[in-house]
Amino acid sequence: MRLYKKLGSALLILVILASCGPSENEMTLTGNVAGLKKGTLLLQKIEDTLLVSVDSVKVLGDSHFSFSESILSPEIYYLYVRLENGTLLDTRLPFFAEAAPINIETTLNNFAVDAVITGSTNQTLLDEYIAITRRYSNKNLEYIEQIFKAGQGQDSLKTALEKKKMRLMQSKYLASVNYSLQHNDKEVAPYIMLSQPYEGNIKYLDTVYNTLTKRIKASSYGKKLNDYIKLRKE
Repeated sequence: MRLYKKLGSALLILVILASCGPSENEMTLTGNVAGLKKGTLLLQKIEDTLLVSVDSVKVLGDSHFSFSESILSPEIYYLYVRLENGTLLDTRLPFFAEAAPINIETTLNNFAVDAVITGSTNQTLLDEYIAITRRYSNKNLEYIEQIFKAGQGQDSLKTALEKKKMRLMQSKYLASVNYSLQHNDKEVAPYIMLSQPYEGNIKYLDTVYNTLTKRIKASSYGKKLNDYIKLRKE
């Protein structure tokens, strides 16, 4: 009888420990903002087109932080700093939240630029996509500068530059489509297509959506892409 009681107690402890463990939908966000002594870190997301704070943590001396948030579908969240005097920094740090342990290491002076984000598969893919398309963005800025500097009487030059600029942006769009097709089993695919200019060809949106896996179509961004395509077709 005493043995059964011991076994029962052991099983009860295991059940309690299991119930206290992290949920399969839980994101544990940890990190450090070097240089932050006093202030409040805000965890934010977009709900119904509005940016809202879903959690916050005060920083008093120790610049390390941690959050726990239920993530039903991976999506972009934001980390924001409110300093001790109440002034909000002019930068917001976006990251792809998902149900996993995620770590963000950054600095107060270069809050978004210095950020190193690990643990999020979609964030890694998004960083890769940004690196791939950065050359298109840089070249586009060059064309804009050249068009701006072209003086009067250089209409033919401006027209030629505008055409180059248009072809460049078309190439960037196709690169975005191809990247989304290559990663049709990740939430980053519909997110990338939703972030493209409105003028994007509807057939490419259809192509990407139709190749998404069943799970991704049912995700938050998968549903939004479907709604967006329907809106465009109307």
